[in-house]
Amino acid sequence: MSKAPSTNATRLLKQAGIAYTEHLYRYEDHGGTAVSARELGVAEHAVIKTLVMEDDRAAPLIILMHGDREVSTKELARQIGAKAVQPCKPEVANRHSGYLVGGTSPLGTKKAMPIHAEATIFDLDRIYLNGGSRGFLVGLAPEDLGRVLKIVRVNVAIP
Repeated sequence: MSKAPSTNATRLLKQAGIAYTEHLYRYEDHGGTAVSARELGVAEHAVIKTLVMEDDRAAPLIILMHGDREVSTKELARQIGAKAVQPCKPEVANRHSGYLVGGTSPLGTKKAMPIHAEATIFDLDRIYLNGGSRGFLVGLAPEDLGRVLKIVRVNVAIP
């Protein structure tokens, strides 16, 4: 892929007037943020993964997390007032987001879902998150992401 794709995510950013950069890389199955960080030459901490989860009532939600951290689902459930939270099965996540797992963006999802983000993401100058296609990230200021999405900040990172 030599040209960045036009996705629901990039269309939303353009429509909102958000400045962003496009970053293509060679996608590897199950490579995760370690591969994208290596390919882009950025810290994995600045690569933000978009995870589609569901609460105990099977209601979907998105959590944004640093690439080098894991989500405490127990703490996330506590902070959002749910009994439990767990990752969605890939096919369910694909249906909710409209994206393929490995290319999931919090921007321009098929279904409107609550979006939660690790609060420390907003301490960074620049973040890189999926642009809506495997092997494609967008770089932007975290405050700009907060301007275009309604995000609830949480503290649920596990080093």
